[in-house]
Amino acid sequence: MKRLMKRFENMMMAVTFAEAGEHDTARAIMKETEETKKKDRVTPSQRPGKTMRASSRPRP
Repeated sequence: MKRLMKRFENMMMAVTFAEAGEHDTARAIMKETEETKKKDRVTPSQRPGKTMRASSRPRP
């Protein structure tokens, strides 16, 4: 939820700069937001959790 609010805040800030004619600044803010979004992703191999193993005893 915190990331969503920060992303929304950055979008609104970029919109404000774009409306004021500062298009380069708006693009820089959006680019920064996209880079942060990519860094926040976690690949399945990095996620903590249980490893699934086959049972050693046969089922009846």
